[in-house]
Amino acid sequence: MSTAKVSTATVGAAAQDWPEPFVRGLWWTDMTVGSAYSSATRLVTETDLMRFVSMGFIEPLFIDPVGAQAAGYRGRLVPGALTFSLAEGLLMQTNVIHGTGIAFLGTTMTVTAPVFVGDTIGVAWTVTEARPASKGNRGIVTTRNLVRRQDGQIVMEYSPTRMIAGPPPSGPSSAGSRP
Repeated sequence: MSTAKVSTATVGAAAQDWPEPFVRGLWWTDMTVGSAYSSATRLVTETDLMRFVSMGFIEPLFIDPVGAQAAGYRGRLVPGALTFSLAEGLLMQTNVIHGTGIAFLGTTMTVTAPVFVGDTIGVAWTVTEARPASKGNRGIVTTRNLVRRQDGQIVMEYSPTRMIAGPPPSGPSSAGSRP
């Protein structure tokens, strides 16, 4: 068995020639107030519910269909925390902050209608504030996110604030495009 030796010069040259990522999120400077985006949709499954509640979110409304029905719900009720998690996952799948998101700083949230196993949800968001951070090449961006069920009902509204990277000092703005 032979072992190939690779020189550090070869490794350094390969690293310099490495292509840009196929997908890169928007810089904070591209997220102008009023910009709006939306995600694909996703079916909420029984498996989603069971995996989520089995991590310690044990509440009879979510694990006992008879108990949920007795409380006036028509089906397998999904916790708002799971709806939020799925909505954030849908947002991440758009790659809007892929490689540019630095920190999730907080959110406000209102649940306006229930989500049940078998519902399909999607999320749309609008930039409501974008400003430079106090230091560094980064900004603080707040959005208004609406989660919608397949019947058009808004089931959740939340307004996350995130720290987002700025463009490289010598590089151009992405102008909303992705390489």
